Amino acid sequence: MNDKGNIQTTLETLQKILRAEANCGFQNSGVIGGLDKMVPLWEAQAHKSRVSKGVAIEVSTLLGKYPLMSIDERETVVRNLSKTLKLAAKSDRPSRETQPIEQNRGIPESQLSLDSPLTMINGIGPRQAERLKNMGLERIRDAVYFYPHRYLDYSALKPISRLQYGEEVTVIGTIRETRLHKAKGGRIKIVRSLIGDGTGEIECSWFNQAWLQKQLRVGLQVQVSGRADMYLGKLVFANPEWDEIDQNALHTGRIVPVHKLTKGIGSKGMRRLMHTIIQSSLPYIHDPVPRELRERLDLSGLQDALYQVHFPKSQEGLNEARRRLAFDELLILQLGMLRQRSEWQAIPARSFEVGDEWRRDVFASLPFVLTDAQQSALDDVFRDVIRDIPMNRLLQGDVGSGKTVIAALVLAVAVRSGFQGALMAPTSVLAEQHYRSVCSLIEAMPGLGLGENKLSSIRLLQGSTPDTERDEIANGLLNGSVKLLIGTHSLIQGSVEIANLGVVVVDEQQRFGVAQRAALRAKGTNPHLLVMTATPIPRSLALTVYGDLDVSILDELPPGRQTVETRVLYPDERERAYSFVRSQVDNGRQAFMIYPLVEENSGSHVRGAVDEYSRLQEDVFPDLRLGLLHGRIKPAEKDLVMEAFRSGELDILVATSVIEVGVDVPNASVMFIESANRFGLAQLHQFRGRVGRGEHKSFCLLVSDMREVREDLFEKKSNKRLRLMETVSDGFSLAEKDMELRGPGEFLGTRQAGHVPLQMASLTDIRLVNSARREADRLFSRDPDFADPEHHLLGDMVDNSWSSGTGDVS
Repeated sequence: MNDKGNIQTTLETLQKILRAEANCGFQNSGVIGGLDKMVPLWEAQAHKSRVSKGVAIEVSTLLGKYPLMSIDERETVVRNLSKTLKLAAKSDRPSRETQPIEQNRGIPESQLSLDSPLTMINGIGPRQAERLKNMGLERIRDAVYFYPHRYLDYSALKPISRLQYGEEVTVIGTIRETRLHKAKGGRIKIVRSLIGDGTGEIECSWFNQAWLQKQLRVGLQVQVSGRADMYLGKLVFANPEWDEIDQNALHTGRIVPVHKLTKGIGSKGMRRLMHTIIQSSLPYIHDPVPRELRERLDLSGLQDALYQVHFPKSQEGLNEARRRLAFDELLILQLGMLRQRSEWQAIPARSFEVGDEWRRDVFASLPFVLTDAQQSALDDVFRDVIRDIPMNRLLQGDVGSGKTVIAALVLAVAVRSGFQGALMAPTSVLAEQHYRSVCSLIEAMPGLGLGENKLSSIRLLQGSTPDTERDEIANGLLNGSVKLLIGTHSLIQGSVEIANLGVVVVDEQQRFGVAQRAALRAKGTNPHLLVMTATPIPRSLALTVYGDLDVSILDELPPGRQTVETRVLYPDERERAYSFVRSQVDNGRQAFMIYPLVEENSGSHVRGAVDEYSRLQEDVFPDLRLGLLHGRIKPAEKDLVMEAFRSGELDILVATSVIEVGVDVPNASVMFIESANRFGLAQLHQFRGRVGRGEHKSFCLLVSDMREVREDLFEKKSNKRLRLMETVSDGFSLAEKDMELRGPGEFLGTRQAGHVPLQMASLTDIRLVNSARREADRLFSRDPDFADPEHHLLGDMVDNSWSSGTGDVS
């Protein structure tokens, strides 16, 4: 018997079973043992007779859950499956959902692979392919992983007589009447159909879709899905989705996927295209995750997960599909980081000398006593650099926790061991501050072999550095007289060559791209790497996005650092805040005033720093000395303003987020932040860390620009976030809350090149993150080259998802 005959026999057999189940009153007794028990046999027969993969999955999924359904649900399932099987049996007339939408070149689908162009799918020709290309969909792989961005749940089926206002629901009925109505002088055309199901009737209206008058024929059986609205005291459907009863419905009576669209493809057309692509490509999708791992973690198969995420049969099936696909993303991310880490560490680094006696002498030379957290972090760093395996460490420290001294000490160890060191910061303000701090610390350190004029071997390089000085620094780096180079992006210019680079320190590392960090590290032969951030990273994010780094945490503030008192103010309390700022200045203190924009946009209510600087100077603080700082100011002018504020020549500094990091003014006691609701919690915490650095009590005033009345103000999500700032002073706790409220998004540069994009995975799902990390460690330790045949596909996925060879591990 040919394949067609086998398919007919398989489908007819199941249809007989469904008829028997209906005759038994849907008691799950149509076959001995129940319909769910016949699923394995059905799957084997369907595979052998080459029944459509989509039909096979639909039957298996629904019958597998049949015992858990109510009688009404079972009746609906049996009815719908019977229609599906009837349609599938009509091999001489494909359904509308699988008919070619556009003729292609007739390439056999047997030649398909995930890397095949979409034009190899029957129904996708050059015109459709060009439209899909506008959405970034060129290969089958692109479309398969182009997930719906939301879903409409039309799975609830009810008689018309039981409909209630506001329900999202599906009804099945017969069209009793269809007419075309014109409104607004004929400019608006409305197609109205009256649909009845024996229990009642409901009117459905479609606006400016006149062609529906011919399609919605009297006597046609349809299923209609939408929201039950009220019009003139009667329930109606406005612009509902609809399908004929004898179709394998994609748009009604189910959880309906909604994909992003492009010009020339509507929502129904996109749904049909995706259904065609998924059904055609499923047989060629092979699961990269070993069966043993899937069974141990109770994960769905990849084929089933992909089908369910695009065309879910139930909410439970959709949840399981999302879990499986999220696990894949996290696993590939972890494996890629482990491989990059392994490749980098395979090349030996320079080992440094850290003697106990020298360490004691250096600690004694410091102008302060190190905290226990700093001692612990230094133990980690020194333990790394005495080995010939390159250090790859992330130093997390809350604002003011003392990261700079860790950087200075690792640079000192490099110099003492005969090597050079480099420190790169994102802004000139921060680079200059590091330069002053490192010079001050190094000058007092013994045993570095730098001679009497130690500071001549430490140089600062930034965009404003004169050409003659640049040449002098370049020569010193080559002949070895310049031991430490501190600066901005200027450090990675091609003209900068460092003869014997042993360690690289990158501060506020999330502000640099992957290529920039890699370029600095490439100045030496696999130098040790220390990356630092003052933005606390949630543990789940650190495990995932920076899982290739060893992590040290400074969670203890040095003696003398005070908790900054934080208050959230209503819009009508702005004048009160100005009075408080003035009182602090009158007492000899200084203040920051931060704005989210450089200049106010037209039509926007958000205040800009430039306009507010003029208003504050003229109308609010005419007798005080104000300065302005933002990203559009030239570096030289920016340095002058910052130095004037630091030296006390300015009372108030009006600025944008350019001062988020790297500004240390101990006399500043007030941080005033306008439109605070427009910043993330982590960023607000960074701003707050700019004050409280001296002996004076300090304050942070958060002014929301929300215009609601006072009683409702904190009902808004953005202002609920602000309230956390009043009670939580720990940056790590705030970072966790920030990620929970806003999502990981671009938190700490998760857009970094080389990282697999996370579409399904949520970094707040700690259990799944830990599970993926654990499995990646186990698999990579056994088979780092993916040489085992069952790991080949995983290796391919890592290759496809990661930039190979050029990325930076940090």
